[in-house]
Amino acid sequence: MSLLIVGSVAYDTYSTPFGRVKEAMGGAAVHAALAASRLARAVSVVGVVGSDYRQADLALLARQGIDISGIERAQGRSFRWAGRYEGDMAQAQTLKTELGVFGSFNPALPRALARPRFLFLANIHPAVQGAVLRQAGKPAFTLLDTMNYWIASQKPALLKVIRAVDGLIVNDQELRQLTGAGTLAVAAKKALALGPKVLILKRGEHGASLHTRKGSFFVPAYPVAKVLDPTGAGDSFAGGFIGHLARVGSTQERRLREAMLYGTAMASFNVEDFSVKRVLKTRGPAIEARVRALKAMIAL
Repeated sequence: MSLLIVGSVAYDTYSTPFGRVKEAMGGAAVHAALAASRLARAVSVVGVVGSDYRQADLALLARQGIDISGIERAQGRSFRWAGRYEGDMAQAQTLKTELGVFGSFNPALPRALARPRFLFLANIHPAVQGAVLRQAGKPAFTLLDTMNYWIASQKPALLKVIRAVDGLIVNDQELRQLTGAGTLAVAAKKALALGPKVLILKRGEHGASLHTRKGSFFVPAYPVAKVLDPTGAGDSFAGGFIGHLARVGSTQERRLREAMLYGTAMASFNVEDFSVKRVLKTRGPAIEARVRALKAMIAL
């Protein structure tokens, strides 16, 4: 089943207590697509890069079986983010954001990609997410990510696009900001009342939870021995989640719960090394081993 991911393709420069990277591959679409490509076969990316983006990095994505025909190259600089993690690395301190060509990103889906069965709208402007939705036909499942900045500055546009998607993925702070509810249980119900059938709550080291009208399902974080770099973990989770759904071609409740395990597994690989290094090395047997371990952790 085809999976289309729309979002940022970027270069990241940042430090953690365990090291520093400069001009490393990053961006929500990159992290999500690489995670999804470990599970699903037909993964495509729509995004934009500048004239300075390394051709070798695009070729690397293509070698992973990712269709990059929807990545436009525009005149100018690519999107760049610089930041720093300290202490428990629960949150990054942003030092610089340069939107470059991403600032005027207005995607036109290539004809070959315009009817995906599964669609992940990564964290971009709600108006852009809405424009993609209008071009994408009727996917079997659409998942949307957002952030506190869009909730604060573009809430009417964001609520409009949330009503049109099947799934919403946020963290607990964003969920409270979006709904105005103090407790997560009340906030989850309010979020589902906004329109989506599925709510995924990312909680970092505390795991993740799935909320539907049929009930809730909680998954612990996989116990990684040493977290080196949390950059892209949330996008890797989303990629693993929707990648599994695209692989099995179903959004039944049981499959959604399975997808939570695969998303958690992919996020756990992501944090074990800097940038995309660890996910690139990850293959099916290792993923299945972690999913089995997670199942054992939540079994009676």
